[in-house]
Amino acid sequence: MSLIIDHIDISFDTVQALRQVDFEVQDGELFGLIGPDGAGKSTLFRIMASLLVPDAGRCLMHGHDVVKDYREVRKIIGYMPGRFSLYMDLSVEENLAFYARVFGTTVEENYDLIRDVYEQIAPFKKRLAGKLSGGMKQKLALSCALIHRPEILILDEPTTGVDAVSRREFWDMLKKIQKEGITIVVSTPYMDEAEMCDRVALIQKGRLLEITDPSVPSRSDGTALFSLRSHKGVYAYLEKVRNLEACMHAWLFGDQLHVTLQSERDADHVKSIIDGWGDSSLEWEKIIPSIEDRFMGLIEQNNI
Repeated sequence: MSLIIDHIDISFDTVQALRQVDFEVQDGELFGLIGPDGAGKSTLFRIMASLLVPDAGRCLMHGHDVVKDYREVRKIIGYMPGRFSLYMDLSVEENLAFYARVFGTTVEENYDLIRDVYEQIAPFKKRLAGKLSGGMKQKLALSCALIHRPEILILDEPTTGVDAVSRREFWDMLKKIQKEGITIVVSTPYMDEAEMCDRVALIQKGRLLEITDPSVPSRSDGTALFSLRSHKGVYAYLEKVRNLEACMHAWLFGDQLHVTLQSERDADHVKSIIDGWGDSSLEWEKIIPSIEDRFMGLIEQNNI
């Protein structure tokens, strides 16, 4: 087992940042922690990286307690924080050489692991890190986190603030790194990135809502998800839909309403009610739930 998070609690003054968070990550897994800003992702990752001490519970990295055995933990993890934290006044190659020296290795020794990442920043190896674009900073930070060939790679919102192409390239690189046998734990607020993970933990306001396979996000509990669209907009219909007896949950999803019914058998009855609202542009259809729908449904279900 690469990672064990065992009923972690932590508070800052009157704010409880994490509440009984509990999960495990298998060796070689690409595991995602998914949630919006303020959900507790960064706090949990700082505990994993031995930078914060939890109030209760424990975190084990390959059997090492991150509090008692922090020196050993720091040898086997690579940590990329959410904010770019390399030395702005050092060049690309100077940052890499510095981090290699800290871990008692060289760039050449582990070049096969970082090759795909480094070749994209190599043309700028003499440039100061502070002068790089967001995407290039991201790749440099990843190279430095991998420089000592860690057993577990911890990435805190690595694609926040970069363009869509760089985001896709980054996830392609993570898939290649995973094939090297490295366990990867990554957090993101982007639901589309959840689908790139083997499993994901959905977290909101410090509470773990569910751990799921993102390719099978919906439950087999008899409920059904429908979409309501209108050329005139759907916000005005939100409360009307929520007040329907057959409605379990409803939320805005872009220019649509996504509606979970108690049972698919209620769909025709709900459609007849909607037809009576006098808006001929309303469209009602069954849809396949996404991981974002699963997340929103859990938030509604738990009144978070």
